[in-house]
Amino acid sequence: MNEFPNYTLLCDYYELTMGNGYFQNGFLDKMSYFDVFFRTVPDGGGFAIAAGLEQVIQYIENLHFSPEDIRFLKSKGQFSQEFLDYLKDFRFTGDIFAVPEGTPIFPREPILTVRAPALQAQLVETFLLLTLNHQSLIATKANRIVRSAKGRPVAEFGSRRAQGSDGAILGARAAYIAGCSSTACTLSDQLYGVPASGTMAHSWVQMFDDEYSAFKTYCEIYPNNATLLVDTYNVLKSGVPNAIRAFKEVLLPRGITSFGIRLDSGDITYLSKKARKMLDEAGLPGCKIVASNSLDEYLIETLLSQGACVDAFGVGERLITSKSDPVFGGVYKLCAVENEAGAVIPKIKISENTAKITNPHFKKVYRLFENSTGKAIADLLCVHDEVLDCTQPLEIFDPDATWKRQTLTDFTARELMVPVFRKGQRVYTSPSIQEIRSYCAEQVDTLWDEVKRFENPHNYYVDLSQKLWNIKHQLLENQGRK
Repeated sequence: MNEFPNYTLLCDYYELTMGNGYFQNGFLDKMSYFDVFFRTVPDGGGFAIAAGLEQVIQYIENLHFSPEDIRFLKSKGQFSQEFLDYLKDFRFTGDIFAVPEGTPIFPREPILTVRAPALQAQLVETFLLLTLNHQSLIATKANRIVRSAKGRPVAEFGSRRAQGSDGAILGARAAYIAGCSSTACTLSDQLYGVPASGTMAHSWVQMFDDEYSAFKTYCEIYPNNATLLVDTYNVLKSGVPNAIRAFKEVLLPRGITSFGIRLDSGDITYLSKKARKMLDEAGLPGCKIVASNSLDEYLIETLLSQGACVDAFGVGERLITSKSDPVFGGVYKLCAVENEAGAVIPKIKISENTAKITNPHFKKVYRLFENSTGKAIADLLCVHDEVLDCTQPLEIFDPDATWKRQTLTDFTARELMVPVFRKGQRVYTSPSIQEIRSYCAEQVDTLWDEVKRFENPHNYYVDLSQKLWNIKHQLLENQGRK
């Protein structure tokens, strides 16, 4: 892989002006805690998928100000020379904790926590958010689409409609983590090992004097990867008949029985049923039918409910842009600082919009599983030094409706967040992308079907421990008296 770019100045300008202010006011080494979390699941879904941690790691490891960066900042005329001198040897020296990529995540729980000197913690805000927001958004959309296909392969086809090169390349990575089988983006294969695949465009067919010659030539060049695009002229009158002829004359004599056709326009349900009948009657029951053309989870679900004879899907713009809900909405909020003695002092943000009131303190997140089924029951936010004893009954409650309580007895608790950096040094070994993909599928399988519904999913509870709830409400009461 190529060297990771220097994205240090890919930050909001106020992070630098605040950094200069922290420096001037003696906050340079003030240890601070920031959480990354989100408030709502895109598309009204029941859960999201975490993605983007690997790029966060690469960014942190390469975080530095080049001489060109220093000269540019000096030209702005807003930063002290002492601050600019400090930036010359700048490195991240803090701690980062995060949920592994591929983990199902829920609103208002931290998916990444930064513990670092205030200036450092503030500077990384923008890149962490843009990276986790983007890839988590695409992974969440891709997982919805993959689940709608009910086991049929889904290829990501959206590079040409993505918002820029990173949108295409890293979007393909996120889509693969969430379950897509392949991508059309060749560079994502080279950089990240996302399998690249492809067939032909309509222009291939149009280049030849007739459709059959185009199909025959393609089968001769790519006998082991022949999927023919049959809708350039007329699907049922010429496309499918010419494909059948090419398969029989070129591939079957070689003993090749693995091939397919692709439908990219028209009434996919009707055309796929008719094409399936024609292929079967021609003695080609193993020929696969691939469908594309502005698909998403709702259209795929509808096609299959109508009996469409489709074996695989190619999904482009509506996946790679998450067209139906294109903003993930992750935020980066201060939750605690340390005093001179090293004690953690919780901080809270209060708003007239109660959904924007933050959960204070340095926290950990437990996922609680029912032992009899292996299914996830709820997530529990605790203060960082709390330890759950799964041998003892545990009462959990809805933090917004505290009378809603449940006592768990036969359960297992697993911490979701893992250390990624300690004192600026990476301590996390990244899994391969195939391992992340498998982990994602396993973890999604721990969710109840009711949580995975596309429409009106069950509300999965993210509860607070009694200790954390007490701290939060004490802070709210104290602020209310001021």
